[in-house]
Amino acid sequence: MQSSLKFSPKSSGNNYDWIVIGAGITGACLAYELVKQGLKVLLLDRELTPPNATRYSYGGLAYWYGTTPLTRQLCAEGIELHRNLSDELDANTEFREIDLLLTIPKGEVYQQDYDHFAIKPELLDLDQALVKEPRLNPEAIAGVLRFPHGQINPLATTQAYQRAFSRLGGEFKIEGVSQLKRLGNSIDGVVTSQNYYSAANTVVCAGGFSVALLQRSGIPYPVNFTHSQVIVTPPVDIRLQSLIMPASLQRFQLEKDQNLDPLLDVGAISFPDGHFLLGQISAINSDPEAILDSIEGETRIREGIRAILPSLADLPGTLYNCLVAFADPNQPLVGPLEDYPGLHLFTGFTFTLVLAPPLARHFALRAIGNIEPIWELMNA
Repeated sequence: MQSSLKFSPKSSGNNYDWIVIGAGITGACLAYELVKQGLKVLLLDRELTPPNATRYSYGGLAYWYGTTPLTRQLCAEGIELHRNLSDELDANTEFREIDLLLTIPKGEVYQQDYDHFAIKPELLDLDQALVKEPRLNPEAIAGVLRFPHGQINPLATTQAYQRAFSRLGGEFKIEGVSQLKRLGNSIDGVVTSQNYYSAANTVVCAGGFSVALLQRSGIPYPVNFTHSQVIVTPPVDIRLQSLIMPASLQRFQLEKDQNLDPLLDVGAISFPDGHFLLGQISAINSDPEAILDSIEGETRIREGIRAILPSLADLPGTLYNCLVAFADPNQPLVGPLEDYPGLHLFTGFTFTLVLAPPLARHFALRAIGNIEPIWELMNA
């Protein structure tokens, strides 16, 4: 797949300019940006609120993350976009500025792993860490790395994009896509459980479920995914002041090595309404319908939380499973599949919530013929 975007002409008659498959954060923001440019767009998903990575995301906006010219530009654009997004979409995304605290286990030394990012972290000792987050266990950590961070409610933000898309004339249908419509190698739309839809361009934004769709359509799939488990609590009376994650995130190494053993990254975040997400476990399994062991997963998450944030370990909550798509951390899967005219991908983001919305805006501008220099960075 290459990133020099090539789009088919605009539609005529009952055809669409674009069909967007998947109404999570990536599909919703892309569909909105496309219809905002005057294109005829159909957005499809099998459920109104599917159990996807958007629904069970911490909502973090890691705008400090950029390590390449591409990701640095997108991170800078992404945080500014989110700061103004509630006004643009006329809905509350629950955006706020918070600290991200990456915990350093007692007995370990900070290894400079984060100094290549666009914004370097501040190293806080134990006393400073406890001022930032008093619920941290002083017996378990030596200190933290502090990053400036943002947070949104990912489900509320996605729904805000969906509503804004519909207000602008986009069509949103709850229909599962069973396969892509092929004329030879060309893709001219989709087959759903109920209908056939034609389009000049079809873009897959279905996260981890993209693999199954491409496979059913006989198309080699470049998308990878992990299975993830998190605990979601009801609203409670206690709060965290920061987003807590470990300094050494095992998920990234798991994605690199394709490790089959489930790994735990102990993290926690509270949302403005009082509910928490606690997690997360990641595992590689080639079957997108596979379900990780729920009893073992919940036990591991609660044990991990008990060590770092003991006051949260016994909060009531329910364990959920979802798929998380991934690709090269610095090169999301965005653009056409050159061997399949009319077919595009928009997935594989390492930090989806901060990177996907600004890139969707560039994508849509390119779709109407604007020259977008950012695509030169995609090919760099």
